[in-house]
Amino acid sequence: MTHRLTASNSSLALIIVLAIFLFPGHMAFKPAPDPGKRDGPSFVVRIDPTLHTEALDGRVLVMLTKEATPEPRYQVRPGNEAIQVFGVDIDGLMPGEDVVIDASVFGYPYESLADLPPGRYFAQALVHKYQTFILSTGHTVKLPVNRGAGQQWRRAPGNLYSEPVEIDFTGDADQQIRIVIGQEIPPIEPPEDTKYIRHIRMKSDLLSEFWGRDIHLGAHILVPEGFDEHPEARYPLMLFHGHFPSDFGGFRPEPPDPELEPDYSSRFRLEAYNRIQQQEAHDFYQKWISDDFPRFLVIEIQHSNPYYDDSYAVNSASIGPYGDALTYELIPYIEEHFRGIGEGWARFTYGGSTGGWEALAVQVFYPDEYNGAFAACPDPIDFREYTQVNIYEDENAYYYAGDFRRLERPGHRNWLGQLQATVRDYNRLELVIGTNTRSGDQYDIWQAVYSPQGDDGYPKPIWDKYTGAIDHEVAAYWRENYDLRYILERDWETLGPKLVGKIHVYAGDMDNYYLNNAAYLMEEFLESTTDPYYGGVVDYGDRAEHCWNGDQENSNAISRLRYNTMYLPAILEQIERTAPEGADLTSWRY
Repeated sequence: MTHRLTASNSSLALIIVLAIFLFPGHMAFKPAPDPGKRDGPSFVVRIDPTLHTEALDGRVLVMLTKEATPEPRYQVRPGNEAIQVFGVDIDGLMPGEDVVIDASVFGYPYESLADLPPGRYFAQALVHKYQTFILSTGHTVKLPVNRGAGQQWRRAPGNLYSEPVEIDFTGDADQQIRIVIGQEIPPIEPPEDTKYIRHIRMKSDLLSEFWGRDIHLGAHILVPEGFDEHPEARYPLMLFHGHFPSDFGGFRPEPPDPELEPDYSSRFRLEAYNRIQQQEAHDFYQKWISDDFPRFLVIEIQHSNPYYDDSYAVNSASIGPYGDALTYELIPYIEEHFRGIGEGWARFTYGGSTGGWEALAVQVFYPDEYNGAFAACPDPIDFREYTQVNIYEDENAYYYAGDFRRLERPGHRNWLGQLQATVRDYNRLELVIGTNTRSGDQYDIWQAVYSPQGDDGYPKPIWDKYTGAIDHEVAAYWRENYDLRYILERDWETLGPKLVGKIHVYAGDMDNYYLNNAAYLMEEFLESTTDPYYGGVVDYGDRAEHCWNGDQENSNAISRLRYNTMYLPAILEQIERTAPEGADLTSWRY
């Protein structure tokens, strides 16, 4: 028995007619299988029956590369260095059943197997497993769970995969290539506590109620020098936002490993960048234990969810009340168990990229709970520049429209402005990796967080994933709930007095994802404020890429490793300026 996507010829024809009528010039629906393309080559994927004994839900991916190493699953990316990927959902796949990838299955960058040029390839198949959730909204959805790797499908424990196999793809109609999936990704061992780094995991009642099962939050906590020797001390808390961290990063008590084989960073064009990273981590340790460095708690949190490796730290219709869970459950729990001061004047947020957006967002949405946000290279903070897309006025996310032609919209550039991927590239690849916003990648998580919930329980698309046609009703919902610049301007009369001196935004003017464009719009508003004036900082790095964080003296390669050493001393100055009368400014300054 085989699993294939299906669609009747009559239904498909009706969809095509409607699409051409409503959206001339392009299809306005997610690609469906074309039964007419099934006479062609195919991959037949079978899972070793010893790896699953019950019905299996998920997504089967087949990846093709020209080189065997690294494994094809680790070569998946958009743009000019893209490899070929095909994907198909499985729903109740029984042991011994085949999954067929043929010309009807949508792929990227070639949309069909029928279009793939003949040649020698290395092929690998992978199953990204889903589980069933019955949400408090009454919807039933099938999504991947965090099994220790956030939402990194390439290395998520429990996912199934094949070894890469070399194939000679002829493109002949009768060619059938069989792949057997015989491997399972092993569990990831949790990190152990050390003198300076502690780890906690707690059940969230708010999230468990939303998801209909137990949901846990975690954190890696860097405790200050003398933490165990000073039980009377209570500490300010620093929330370092970022992606799903396996442990607290950038902190190394040991000197750099002299036997470490040097690598090369193509991003930063640096030899032995791994040695530089170890040296910077050790330098931070030396500062951390020094007599004059601030004694704070610094936490990195784990808030992976079924859509991504973090939640964006806000409440969401499709992801749940993560903002409240983090602010009112996790942080008080940490402060109780690690002697935090537990008051808003003694809490600060910072981070870069996703973490930059989160740092600013929690400051905006919970203005009394934090005393400052340092947002480096934040994800779009004004949706009129949502990575070059104005979701309110543009009709299509993938193209600049003219009277006689369309120009594809750029999505990624290098520091010289050379184009490396388009917005369409990112989204087409995500559509192959996972339907219904389940790719676990960037545009999908924005959609999962910001969108209203659809009738099917999945997030409503901001635009058609295949064509790029924007849904302006969804865009209006985004504006009212998550467009940080718009919300600040709309609510400045009440928010402004609570945010004076707390907003710090940094962006490189050659940010790879064009995130500096939204920062310009935010700066225009902030500098126009008078009642009160915002009194913070917006700064830019000349020719600096993603993720520049305010260091005007060092390159991205160095400054990205110094978030703690850059921001913690500045935070100490903010505490001294703003702490209320009677605040504890002494117990933690030993």
